[in-house]
Amino acid sequence: MDAFWSEWLRQKGVERDEHGELPLALQLRQVEALQRQSVAAPLVNFALIRVEGEDAAVFLQNQLSSDIRDVVESRAQYSTYSSAKGRMLASFLVWQYQGAYYLMVAADIAAAISKRLSMFVLRAKVRLSLADEWSLLGMSGARAVALLQNHFSGIAELEQLQVLTIDGAALLALPGGGYVLALRETGALAREIAADEQLCPLAPEAWALRDIEAGIAWVVQETQEQFVPQMANMELLGAVNFKKGCYPGQEIVARSQYLGKMKRRMFRVEFEKPLAVGAKLYSPQLPDQGIGMLAAVCRVSEDGYRGLAVVQSQTWESGVFGDEGYTIALTVLELPYSMESVTE
Repeated sequence: MDAFWSEWLRQKGVERDEHGELPLALQLRQVEALQRQSVAAPLVNFALIRVEGEDAAVFLQNQLSSDIRDVVESRAQYSTYSSAKGRMLASFLVWQYQGAYYLMVAADIAAAISKRLSMFVLRAKVRLSLADEWSLLGMSGARAVALLQNHFSGIAELEQLQVLTIDGAALLALPGGGYVLALRETGALAREIAADEQLCPLAPEAWALRDIEAGIAWVVQETQEQFVPQMANMELLGAVNFKKGCYPGQEIVARSQYLGKMKRRMFRVEFEKPLAVGAKLYSPQLPDQGIGMLAAVCRVSEDGYRGLAVVQSQTWESGVFGDEGYTIALTVLELPYSMESVTE
């Protein structure tokens, strides 16, 4: 189905240059549309891993950092998957649909993560597969809500991370506003969205700003095994449960939580020169060494960028920079949630 939405973007004039990037003028128009209009964004940079079978819940409970028992047909959950050293290999948005679990994950790591998880199935009655028949759309704005209301009658009462399902579709309310719509086929709802002239088509690069503003960073290839979950504020999003049983990296994740304040945390930032996800960050307080990494970025103006940066908290006093010459300064912006940690 991604081909359907990619062609829709092309027909709507959302086309990339010879380097596969959005032209600057288009990127800035898209960012403005996200902030001011109703939008639909094909999230082709994400994929779904389907986990099914009578042992699926127990299997995921033993592999992921959240309490999967809280995921029901009406309630989604953020979660993480770590190495034995407690470093995140992936982050997910997890929900149920018709008895199966669906794990939304960055597309560039989806196949490898599905394969790795499959190695630990052993004799459990669990099947993992990439759910390629599904597509994902990010939607926000008044027109998007009105259109979705025709198919999901309870959308007006939907709170964050609550889920509504119909045949062939699931709708998830996101923290910070907006929705993820999962569609199993190019049916009536997909065609209705594609035909709506009041919805602005949005590339995933622009939709990324929504997650940045919500303080949510996704693990991608460039950031795999770089952070324990708390460094990326994942426990603040409900993605870590410190009272559940064992899972890969659990001892290190728990030790990081209970031995005192985390030295590294994720901050919402802005800066004026291009930096890529995975770029090392520096501070004159600790010269000649990296003090963090950029976890997400979106260009928002001709000389402005927004992002999420994981850094040693103490270094903000001396400044945090995107280069060793200290010329690309990062400025801290407020996050939409409290940085006070939790232990539940």
